[in-house]
Amino acid sequence: MPETTPAHAAVVLAAGGSRRLGRSKQLVAHDREALVHRAARLAQTTFPACTVVVVGAEADAVQAAVADLPVRCIECPDWRRGMGASLRAGLAALPAGSAGALIVVCDQPFLEAAHLQRLVHAWQAQPQRAAASLYAGRLGVPALLPRAWFDALDGGDGGARELLARRGGEVAAIADERLAFDIDRPADLARLRDPPPR
Repeated sequence: MPETTPAHAAVVLAAGGSRRLGRSKQLVAHDREALVHRAARLAQTTFPACTVVVVGAEADAVQAAVADLPVRCIECPDWRRGMGASLRAGLAALPAGSAGALIVVCDQPFLEAAHLQRLVHAWQAQPQRAAASLYAGRLGVPALLPRAWFDALDGGDGGARELLARRGGEVAAIADERLAFDIDRPADLARLRDPPPR
């Protein structure tokens, strides 16, 4: 990449307790790969300066699932407070030279590398703005937030979604309706066998 291209880091959120699912969604296997491994592996295809995996519930097992990848795992002590707390922990662990953070979650099994790469390219074109996924009529994750936005996250349960909604006029939207499907309840596991149309 040219020297003028802003550098981004990746933050993979993998700390939740998955109460509604009844088991750790991070460790659910899809195509014989744990979802946390898949999320971290896909994030790596964007060539981040570093990748941080935020762990909490079942931390040892989640760390073991990504042990073969060049990632850094950090524990979020207050992961029970929700995704926002995990996100703040991940952002705080990034090196100062990261101009933005690509936020990826573990429960979108139909996420593809090409979508993450489109997000990064959109952000690099206007690095003072964010780039976010658009599905189900809303902006959401995966998303790439510029560093100037980090302090605006309140650490609550909503994660980045409320911030993206508030500042929607400053967001490049990359649409992919397949991302509306996530692993939340036991019935969702059965639907993994039937991918949504492209």
